[in-house]
Amino acid sequence: MLYSTTTPEQKRLKLRDLLDSGTIAQFPGAFNPLSARLIEEKGFPGVYISGAVLANDLGLPDIGLTTLTEVATRAGQIARMTELPCLVDADTGFGEPMNVARTIQELENAGLAGCHIEDQFNPKRCGHLDGKNVVDTDTAAKRIRAAADARRDANFLIMARTDIRAVDGIQAAQERAKALVDAGADAIFPEAMKDLSEFQAIRDAVDVPILANMTEFGKSELFTAEQLQGAGVNMVIYPVTLLRIAMGAAESTLDTIKRLGTQEVRVPAMLTRARLYDLVDYEAYNHFDTGVFNFQIPGIH
Repeated sequence: MLYSTTTPEQKRLKLRDLLDSGTIAQFPGAFNPLSARLIEEKGFPGVYISGAVLANDLGLPDIGLTTLTEVATRAGQIARMTELPCLVDADTGFGEPMNVARTIQELENAGLAGCHIEDQFNPKRCGHLDGKNVVDTDTAAKRIRAAADARRDANFLIMARTDIRAVDGIQAAQERAKALVDAGADAIFPEAMKDLSEFQAIRDAVDVPILANMTEFGKSELFTAEQLQGAGVNMVIYPVTLLRIAMGAAESTLDTIKRLGTQEVRVPAMLTRARLYDLVDYEAYNHFDTGVFNFQIPGIH
């Protein structure tokens, strides 16, 4: 009911424990607060909040158009609806090192468990598109150093994402990962790895946890969690999966309404009224006002 009872500090400890557990943690991507609650109900250990999803939800491409305020506000709305730790995409940190420092503190204030900051130029590109450009190692390291220095909770996870594999190859990605760990990164997100051997190469290069991005229609094959764990990966995200499924169903339903003049044939695929009420914990609000949930849900939902 209402918001999470687990504190942000507790969620950050939970994320650290997950990464130290020796098993792989699957973090599906939430596209709104209600989907985060669904992720929790299905037994996943954490929630990922994608910058691409936040941008796309606003009708924008993922090229760095969203602001820190927009990301912190929406990520905070998602984080407060779940007991799970939430990891958020902070793009390039929304500016120079001083802006990166503010980004970290705003995300701490919003209740996030951690974030990742990447080494692309601004305007950035989706990590699985061609034509990316990355900053030099010194600039990338300054971003991470600023992030690590700015946090007030030592357990807030600073993850460094590097996109250099697509530009200069896997050896460059190994060297960049090492430099980012030296700058203070708690974990590494090597973007757009082509196969399991490349994940293993990053694991061989650094001693911190590493993340795999299993996004659809990207550069990487959609490996199973077991395969990734075998390559030394500690966390796997599915950033846009739920948004794509939801929007695909929405488009299909609109086509049906347009074609048939009714949504009736699509009703069996919908979340029922009863399930929706259960997901938002409608009945629990009767604790405050007995007039809130004093009705019978119709047999046809």
